Amino acid sequence: MNRITRVSSTRTKALCRLYLSVSLLMTHNAWSAPLPIELFIPDAPPLTFVDDSKGHGIVGDLVLMAIAKAGYVAHVQALPWARSQKHVSENQDILIAPLSRTPERENRYTWIAPIMPMERAFFSLEQQVNSFEEARKVYRVIGVGLGSAQEEILRAQGFGNEQIYPLTIGDNPAQMLLRGRIDAWFNGIPESRYIWPKVSRRKLFMSPVMNSATLYLACSKQCSPQRVQDLRKAVEALRSDGTLARIQKSYLPQQ
Repeated sequence: MNRITRVSSTRTKALCRLYLSVSLLMTHNAWSAPLPIELFIPDAPPLTFVDDSKGHGIVGDLVLMAIAKAGYVAHVQALPWARSQKHVSENQDILIAPLSRTPERENRYTWIAPIMPMERAFFSLEQQVNSFEEARKVYRVIGVGLGSAQEEILRAQGFGNEQIYPLTIGDNPAQMLLRGRIDAWFNGIPESRYIWPKVSRRKLFMSPVMNSATLYLACSKQCSPQRVQDLRKAVEALRSDGTLARIQKSYLPQQ
């Protein structure tokens, strides 16, 4: 081997070592940096707040903690709730919460972990009912959150389109009830009890619990199995160590 060949070989080896070092560094940084993940939530206090200085609500805070604990960084997104569900179900690796696991939704999402139970009831300013059958006879128009499980539940119980009035989730149904535009509001009990005192001091009649279902953290139908596993473990860890109970108490101190 002549001198020129030896120099060329030395330079080639040095370049190879440099490329290998850079490659390893890039790989290390890629693995160590938190992976971004989109999370869609509705503005449905006290379960979720889209923009509030106190936090993101019971479910929102827990899910954000779970995302961080699992090694991801959350990008909170908000669309009208029906559009959020459609967007998440039709795309890949996107999170959504809180979502009731209804038969209609079962095959559209990957169900990561249960968060908390949700009890639902009818709320009215005039008359309390004790069953779905009685509600069908008494209430002409019932407000529900647009795209919510409440709408699905009423339809499954035989309520017709003329009786169901979907409204933007939040205090809109409460305002419509106060104005007499709807006869009743079928909704989650914690949400209704949280919203109503901010709208009116009038007495609100509540039916017995009409439905109880668990709220979930869910993902797109096409969702990374590793992501699902990481988040499921994180949610269960936060439940086991008492974090969920503390969050619930901070938003619902009377319970």
